[in-house]
Amino acid sequence: MPSKRSTTPSRADYKMVLVIRGELRLTAGKAATQAAHAAVMLTLAAEKRAPEALTSWLSAGQKKIVLTALTLSDLEQIAAQARARGISVVWVEDAGLTEVAPGTRTCIGLGPCPAAQLDAVTGSLALL
Repeated sequence: MPSKRSTTPSRADYKMVLVIRGELRLTAGKAATQAAHAAVMLTLAAEKRAPEALTSWLSAGQKKIVLTALTLSDLEQIAAQARARGISVVWVEDAGLTEVAPGTRTCIGLGPCPAAQLDAVTGSLALL
């Protein structure tokens, strides 16, 4: 008899992925700040774009994973793959007051959405 398992993700299956640009060699504090910017930007965007996903993510404990990509080109490819799958993407560009030049793209944020969608794009990346 076929399984009657639901194909709808449970609320616990929702997450955000924040990807830091590795070649910049940001300090731990700077990387944390850039990831925080991305998480806030994604949350605000999800209020308008995907309120159901935001509710699921919030009720499940706001899971966030921080990964690293080697180069800006890698970040651009990840962002393009995510957009092609309908995943929300935000870019963080630094103000340039401390470690990098103004306008430097330091990080992308993806989601919140079902973990399986994000894993298909970012599953091969290393943890920060």
